[in-house]
Amino acid sequence: MCGRKVDKRIVRGLDSLMVKAALPGMRPEDVDISASGDVLTIKGEAKTEEEVKRESYHRRELRYGSFARSVPLPTRVDYNKAEAAFEQGVLTVTMPKAEELKAKSIKVKAHPVIEGKP
Repeated sequence: MCGRKVDKRIVRGLDSLMVKAALPGMRPEDVDISASGDVLTIKGEAKTEEEVKRESYHRRELRYGSFARSVPLPTRVDYNKAEAAFEQGVLTVTMPKAEELKAKSIKVKAHPVIEGKP
């Protein structure tokens, strides 16, 4: 698994950013997520062991491997409010955009029109 390709996708929402990464064969406890600046890093280490005992042979396979992928984020996010979920081999990291980047509503004030004056 060392150097393996991790399929990932970044989804932009109005108030959040979501990174999805396909990690087939991994378990949640084998995945580590860290963030610094505008980069999210996903690391993992897989350890699998398979043993087959037959009448004529005995086979035991041990597989170990690790990976690390850094994902540059297109906008600043609030890592303190980030959440991660792992379901059926897919890691989903959801991060709200930084407060100063969220869309804000600006109210329009109407001034009364006085006849004869623009």
